Amino acid sequence: MPSYLIVFAQSHSEFRLPELHSVAELHGFKIHIPHTCDLSRPFMVLDLESEEHARLLSRRCILVKHVYEFYAHGKDYDELHAANKANNHLWSSYVHDTSFKFLVTAYNHKILESRQRAIIESFKYMGFLGAIDLKNPQIVLGCFEEYDDSSGLAITRDDRDGRFRQVYFGKLVADGDARALIKLFDVKQRLYYGNTSMESEVSLLMANQALAGPSKLIYDPFCGTGSMAYPVAYFGARVFGSDIDGRQMRGKAGKSELDHNCQDEPPGVLRAAKQYGVADRIVDLCTFDVTRNPWRCGNLFDTIVTDPPYGVRAGAKRLGRKRELTDARKAAKIEYQLSARSGHEPYIPPTKPYELSLLAADLVLLARYLLKPGGRLVFFLPTVNENYEEVDIQSMLCEGMVVVANSLQDFGSWGRRVSTFHRSFSSRLICINKQLVTIRKETHDSYPPPSYEERDSIGHLPAHKDFREQYFRGFKKGS
Repeated sequence: MPSYLIVFAQSHSEFRLPELHSVAELHGFKIHIPHTCDLSRPFMVLDLESEEHARLLSRRCILVKHVYEFYAHGKDYDELHAANKANNHLWSSYVHDTSFKFLVTAYNHKILESRQRAIIESFKYMGFLGAIDLKNPQIVLGCFEEYDDSSGLAITRDDRDGRFRQVYFGKLVADGDARALIKLFDVKQRLYYGNTSMESEVSLLMANQALAGPSKLIYDPFCGTGSMAYPVAYFGARVFGSDIDGRQMRGKAGKSELDHNCQDEPPGVLRAAKQYGVADRIVDLCTFDVTRNPWRCGNLFDTIVTDPPYGVRAGAKRLGRKRELTDARKAAKIEYQLSARSGHEPYIPPTKPYELSLLAADLVLLARYLLKPGGRLVFFLPTVNENYEEVDIQSMLCEGMVVVANSLQDFGSWGRRVSTFHRSFSSRLICINKQLVTIRKETHDSYPPPSYEERDSIGHLPAHKDFREQYFRGFKKGS
C-alpha cells in the first residue's frame, strides 16, 4: 500500500486519530497507522489504499494542513537521500517533462535562506528536466524538518539551524481544504451566538466524529445557540434540536438586526443557519426537558451530538422542585395555573439542578434508546485532570454501548473530554492510548426508554462529579 505524509495543524493533538478514523469510516475505507506513531508530533506517515482516500482526508479533516505522497525520511540528509534514491520508482516518472517547485520548511524553527538553497541543491541527483515554476507547477516537492521545542533554551537560531529531530520528503497530493471552515464558522462573525457558544474548530471536530453527512439525521438535546447544528448541517445532515430553555434557540430581534432590514427573518438559531445556507436542514427546534421528552419510539437518529451544560457559564436543569410542596402550597400552585390559563399568561414550570455525572449517565441511556444500531453519541464532558481515571468513562456505560474515542482538550487544572459512544451490532472499542483494541458485539437488541429515576449518585464517584462546585472552589483537594 502507498504511504502518505500527513502534516497536522498544531492544535488538539489528541483529536487527530479519532478524526482520521471517523472520516475514513464515513467514506468507507480503512487507514493503517503504525502503533509507534507519536500523536504529539506534527507529522505522521500512514498507509492508504489509494490517492483518492488521501484527498478525502484532506477535504474533510479539520486538523490536516497538507497531505504528501511519502518518499523518504531520515535523521539526517544522508539517510534521507539514501532512502529517496531507493524509492526512485515513486518519482522517476516526473523527471523528463514535469514542471515543479521545491518547498523547504521546518516545524518549531525558521531555516536560514542560505541553507534552504543548499538543501534544494542536494536533491540534484533526482535529475528533473522540467521547468521550475514557482506559481503553477505540476508537482510540488516538500522537505520538512522537525525541531524540538526550544522554549526556555538559551540558543540562537543560527546555532540551532540544522539540528533537527527528523526530516521528511514527499510530493504534495492536496492541501487541507477543511481548515477554511474554521474561519467560516467563526463565532465572532456569526449573526447569533451566546456565552455558551462553542468555538468553531472544536465544533467541526465533533461534527466529524459524529460522521455528519448527507442522509444522516442528527439530534442535539442541549441545542442552546446551535453551535453543533451549523457544522453538521453544513456537511449535509438533517438536524433536530431541543433545549429545556427555548429562549436560547429562539433568540430575540435587536436594534442592530432591525438596522439591517432583517425584521422579516426569524431570530435565533434559524437566522444563523440561514447565514450558512443550511436553514432548510434544520428539521425543528423544540422546547422540552430531556428527562420528560416526547419520544415514543427508539432507533430514530443516526447520531446524537451535543455540548451539555456543566455549570461554569450555564448550569444544567431538569423539571422539578428542590423541595416538596406542602398541601397549602400545592393548592396555591393549582389556583395559579388555572388563573394563568384563563388569562393566557405563560406558565413557567419550576426546575432544579441536574448534577453532571447523573446527566452524563442519563445521556448515554437516552442515546441507547434513540440511536439506530451503529449510531454514535458525541459529547463534551468536563473533568478534573488530577482526579480523572479511565473508570470515570466506563462507569457511564450501559449494556449495548461501548467507547470509541476519548480525547482531551486540556485547560490546565481541568479539561473537556470529547467522548464518543457507539451502539452497534458490530461494535469496536478504540482506546486512544497508542494501542488499538477491538471488541465485537453482535446484537440488534431494542432497549426501553430511560426512566430517569431520582437518585443521588451512580455508584462510582467520577472526577466530573459535582464539577460546578469543584470549579468555583478552585479544584482544591478534599473539596
